[in-house]
Amino acid sequence: MPLNAAAPVRVARPCRDLAAAERFWAGGLGLDVLYRHTTDGTTPGEHSLLMLGWRDASWHLELVHDPAAPVEPRPTPEDLLVIYLGEPVPDSLVARLETHGGRRVPAHNPYWDTWGVTIQDPDDYLLVLSTRTWSTA
Repeated sequence: MPLNAAAPVRVARPCRDLAAAERFWAGGLGLDVLYRHTTDGTTPGEHSLLMLGWRDASWHLELVHDPAAPVEPRPTPEDLLVIYLGEPVPDSLVARLETHGGRRVPAHNPYWDTWGVTIQDPDDYLLVLSTRTWSTA
């Protein structure tokens, strides 16, 4: 596959608790579980992982946990996953994300408070649901 706009994208990052992450990303946001692998940590170099996304999207989120040598997530206030809704963020969606382990927080950059809602996931990474649209055209 050539390197162009159709190339699939994977965003990978460490995770403390894959079950908590699945509750948030799948149960709260509504992403599909695309793949899951679990290891007990007895095989060197083998990691547990959870891949989430929408089946027809060209991107997915991979959350990784190595039970033998866990890596602590270290998000900064600027580590954002932004999803452009192009409409007001439903209060019911924010409530569902909070019920599934998220926490609404003020954005580090006030732009995102003007144009969306920021939710902290169970690993302290930030999801922004933006009321704006995005086009590369």
